[in-house]
Amino acid sequence: MGEIAAFVNRGASSITPAVVEKVLRHLPQWKLEFTQIQEPRFPHLVDQLEFLADAVEDVAEGAYKDLPYYALAQATFALIYAHKRVGIIPDSFLDLGRADDSAVVRAVLIQNEKAFGLYAARRNLDWSKITSDP
Repeated sequence: MGEIAAFVNRGASSITPAVVEKVLRHLPQWKLEFTQIQEPRFPHLVDQLEFLADAVEDVAEGAYKDLPYYALAQATFALIYAHKRVGIIPDSFLDLGRADDSAVVRAVLIQNEKAFGLYAARRNLDWSKITSDP
């Protein structure tokens, strides 16, 4: 997971408020796309992506102000990465296409477990259903 975490950290370092704003405009469509992910090997991926998308929306719109910027940047990077069709492993590879997306999302959740746990509690969400544990 160390290499994936480093990859996420490098990617998140390029996330600016302008990038967050651009992603915010695309999130309604991306959320619909994410609901179409059918990967039995990664059963939590859709819920985790929805959780990260909601967190980005809430922070960007000012509804939640306690998420550290690095957590917002990492969440934004994970959403951008999951939206792309070609990543470390292209999404078209059967049974493996979403492995890299899942790893990136899990790295974000693990690195920011406390911050996202507080966000989940504020939204009355069960963190164990979102958790990074597969």
